Amino acid sequence: MSGVIYLDNAATTWPKPPAVMEAMQRSMLELANPGRGAHQMAVKASRVMFETRKNAARLFGIHNPNDISFALNTTHALNQAIMGFLKEGDHVVSTSIEHNSVRRPLEYLKRTRNVQVSYVANNEPGEIKLNDIEQAIEDKTTLVIVNHSSNLLGTIMPVAEIGEMCRRKGVKLLVDAAQTAGVLPIQVESMFIDMLAFPGHKGLMGPQGTGGLYLHPDLELDPILYGGTGSQSEEADQPKVRPDRYEAGTQNAVGIAGLNEGIKFVMQETVEKIHEKEWRLTQRLMVGLHEIEGISLLGPQLGQNRTGIVAFNLRGADSSEVAFILDQSFQIAVRAGHHCTPLAHGSAGTLSTGAVRASVGYFTKDEEITAFIEAIKEINSQYA
Repeated sequence: MSGVIYLDNAATTWPKPPAVMEAMQRSMLELANPGRGAHQMAVKASRVMFETRKNAARLFGIHNPNDISFALNTTHALNQAIMGFLKEGDHVVSTSIEHNSVRRPLEYLKRTRNVQVSYVANNEPGEIKLNDIEQAIEDKTTLVIVNHSSNLLGTIMPVAEIGEMCRRKGVKLLVDAAQTAGVLPIQVESMFIDMLAFPGHKGLMGPQGTGGLYLHPDLELDPILYGGTGSQSEEADQPKVRPDRYEAGTQNAVGIAGLNEGIKFVMQETVEKIHEKEWRLTQRLMVGLHEIEGISLLGPQLGQNRTGIVAFNLRGADSSEVAFILDQSFQIAVRAGHHCTPLAHGSAGTLSTGAVRASVGYFTKDEEITAFIEAIKEINSQYA
């Protein structure tokens, strides 16, 4: 869409690299079902799937690409990890900045499997002390779940330090990388990550309906979906072999072909370069908002490390109304409301109001930040 200023990259990146769309169209024209036939079109589809797995493994420092199972999104991957790992009476430690994709499965398991959950509190910028997580671990604790970066506050968690502590304590670590895959360096081995849930459609530049779950080779989960895999079809049970065990049914071969190109784009540009640009744009955005009277910013302060998410409120203005005005009057796309993370809003004191969230991406331009700041100034003047 020409003329739109897109600042909703925390929901999904836009635009996508041209190679992503080209690969998806080529897949529709040339490929068939992966893993479901021996003819050329099926074999080519399987090769694209495996190439995508290999590229994702390279990006995240994973030795065996088959330890990655594809998913519809991060939510799907998190549900597979949480539902497939936790047993009756287990204890879980998580945090007060988690997305509903973590909170809701945990609350469900509290009701149905007597799973006990401790949510470690954060401070105002969204930071959580490593010692507080360690102190929350009990004898029955089997899993720690952390959000690598809050989708409301932009806070970045010290995953490597948490991972080292979990390994020392004999507890498994599940990381929600919804806001960091492709944006921050992630190496599962050196960061002691046992399970990594990631989206394809955000920092990895792929299409919606793609994502994945990395599972440490020593772990085995109960699948949450059973059915055809194209392997061991004569058996009544779900196959043990990876990734088939966690990929029942026809996979999104078209979307995964696009994801492959997105991952290649990220590796070519480098995660470090992407983060550096988003960091610069984020700081420029925060400087502009700081100069507007009546604005309250959430998350880490100016100059502190964060992802490209800036949530804020205007004094006296409803967050949804601000987002509507930005869209209708200025053609600026942001998101408002609770962003599926009431825990983080509760800790930030914005549960009753929600917040406006602007999120930059690699393709955001400096002049778009300037236009956004001017639009907020104009809207703010109506409520002053």
